[in-house]
Amino acid sequence: MNKRLLIASVLSFFVLIGFNYILPKSQRSAPAASKMEHGVDIRSGSAKSPQSGAKAAPSMMKPHSDIQKSSAANGLQEIIATVKTKRYTLKIDKLGRFASIVLSDEKYRGKDNKKLELIEPDRTPPLELRFADKSINTEAFKTPYSASSASLDASGGAVELTLTQKLSALRVSKRLKFYPDGHYDLKIDIDKKERYFVTTGHRPEADKSRYMIVRGALLRDANGIITTLEDKKVEESGKFEKINIVSSFDRYYAFLFYNFEKPFNVIVMSDKENDPLPFISVSGSMELHGYAGAKEWKLFKKLDPGLTDAIEFGWFTFLSKPFFKIMQTIYDFVGNWGWAIVLFTILVKLVLFPLSYKGMMSMQKLKDLAPKMKEIKEKYGKDPAKMNQQMMALYKKHGANPMGGCLPMLLQVPVFFSLYRVLLNADELQGAPWILWISDLSRQDPYFVLPILMGVSMFAQQHITPNTMTDPMQQKIFKWFPAIMTFFFLTFPSGLVLYWLTNNILSIAQQYYINHAYEKYKEKLRRVSVNKEAQE
Repeated sequence: MNKRLLIASVLSFFVLIGFNYILPKSQRSAPAASKMEHGVDIRSGSAKSPQSGAKAAPSMMKPHSDIQKSSAANGLQEIIATVKTKRYTLKIDKLGRFASIVLSDEKYRGKDNKKLELIEPDRTPPLELRFADKSINTEAFKTPYSASSASLDASGGAVELTLTQKLSALRVSKRLKFYPDGHYDLKIDIDKKERYFVTTGHRPEADKSRYMIVRGALLRDANGIITTLEDKKVEESGKFEKINIVSSFDRYYAFLFYNFEKPFNVIVMSDKENDPLPFISVSGSMELHGYAGAKEWKLFKKLDPGLTDAIEFGWFTFLSKPFFKIMQTIYDFVGNWGWAIVLFTILVKLVLFPLSYKGMMSMQKLKDLAPKMKEIKEKYGKDPAKMNQQMMALYKKHGANPMGGCLPMLLQVPVFFSLYRVLLNADELQGAPWILWISDLSRQDPYFVLPILMGVSMFAQQHITPNTMTDPMQQKIFKWFPAIMTFFFLTFPSGLVLYWLTNNILSIAQQYYINHAYEKYKEKLRRVSVNKEAQE
């Protein structure tokens, strides 16, 4: 039993920590729900099916990619308009694109401690427009837009901006309405029936961490089915129909388009690094809503509840989303994310306690049965069938379940992975303090206090937990397990370490209670046995 428990624990953390770094990219497996469609490696980042509205399109019209960086070469990055909202300062270049988005909130800072810039110069920016007709496309990338205003302030209310481009064969108009909370409305008018494409741009490049984070593009169709296309894994173009959210996203930030009333068709291109670059395919005029900035749950829910699907929690989204909702509710009550994590951990422990109680009582019984189990192994070791029969009879007689102790731990694995994603990806934890030296729960403990306390708590928990291991190698590995886990947790977000430390402390208290309850149980059995002998 302990051998299986140890293997399950080690493998779980190996998958969590080592998978992203040890295996070559060409050998990494997709999640269980993945599928190849039209040469695009489609990975589902949620519990929903990844089979989106994608359909075969052998003669699909695509935006041209041979002029992606020609704007920089032609010196067309001159800023023609600046828009300020409560959340960011946005600059628009001569090609009618978002050339710069600098977040205003003090908690959004880069490594140089400067205000965070979401757009890198050498990547395709949001609102870039390309035509299916190559000659028109080439002219469009050489012809600057004009702006109706050079400077606008949307901090106190919505403001409107019109960008106009006059080509030899047609006229392009981008009408933008910016709101204080950072979202905007976009209407594109073209006076001829030409096929064109407008992009959310490459994802923000704000996060450089080495955590196992999903980055790339996210598509949500009219049926609520989500498809996630990860960076480095998109090899060919793919077409998706009836999409109402398209997002280019990083760990905490996203550029996205959405329209729940009039879904649109999306073409996802692959750049030279196999990163996804999504385009909305349009002929004539179009209208949609857009957003650029941090993926804030409450803001998305306010704009439209369906927009919360644009927050990517990875493979365990089906658990992570309800966990986050519960934690958000607790936070709204206590006003501190650290204490919200602690209270949520207590809640999880209470929910799992009935099962944990049975499992731990079973482990206590197995510990007492260890000498008898050893005798059976020695007596029937050469006859496995007979040995298993005797073992099962022994378990049945004493009401012990060899798997009972493993089940509570195995249930902790999906909870841990789900919380790992929440605490790693939730923008709300950025800059969120707990107590004393923990000023940001999204970053590692600067003094490693929490990881060390977590290791000590694991050692204490191990010391009081019943152990039936007899193999010296297993005992040695198990003995060093707290030290190994402490090393792994040194660079984890302090919010995640706080969860695991709290969980360990509660487990220690729970184990003491179980040990006391089991002693009372044995005493009761002893008295019953004595009374029975006295009656006989």
